[in-house]
Amino acid sequence: MGQISVKINNHNYTLACRDGEEERLIELASFVNKKAESLTHSLGNVGENRLLLMSALLMADELKEAWERLEKLESQAPDVLDDASRKKVALLIDNASEKIEGIAAELEAH
Repeated sequence: MGQISVKINNHNYTLACRDGEEERLIELASFVNKKAESLTHSLGNVGENRLLLMSALLMADELKEAWERLEKLESQAPDVLDDASRKKVALLIDNASEKIEGIAAELEAH
């Protein structure tokens, strides 16, 4: 099992991950950190838990919008994506969602 150290909002976190997923988790943590930095810049210091919650909610909102856009595209042009492609896109989005939720849970635990 792999282990990485990431920095989010100037706090260091050690996270466990499956072997081979280290680079992806570092990339996702960087994304979370950018959201946190953006919120800190616009709102100031709102507390670590609130900041991480707000970051997670913003990312969940973006994910929901992506799902809605996908559904709209599918309804407007059902021939563009065949069933296999739809399943692949849905799986990618599901995986991204699970990873975001896992990161949020890890961050909440610290």
